[in-house]
Amino acid sequence: MAAWTWRFEKADGTQVEPAVTPEEFTTQGDAESWIGENWKALLEGGADQVRLLEDDTEIYGPMSLHADEAAAAEDESAGDGA
Repeated sequence: MAAWTWRFEKADGTQVEPAVTPEEFTTQGDAESWIGENWKALLEGGADQVRLLEDDTEIYGPMSLHADEAAAAEDESAGDGA
């Protein structure tokens, strides 16, 4: 069975220890729900971005934990189609 985990990084990509102890998740949805519940504490604890891994394979990332940056990126992409 696959294990889904998060890698926690500074903005420059260096790995950091998370402020909230993660677990290994059995589904991608469980991992994403966990990050949705804990992103603020992770950001406050020194992580700037995360990467989602399935076993040793990177599924996506880096994904910023900074809400302002994420909102700005969404605004820019929404404006592209107008």
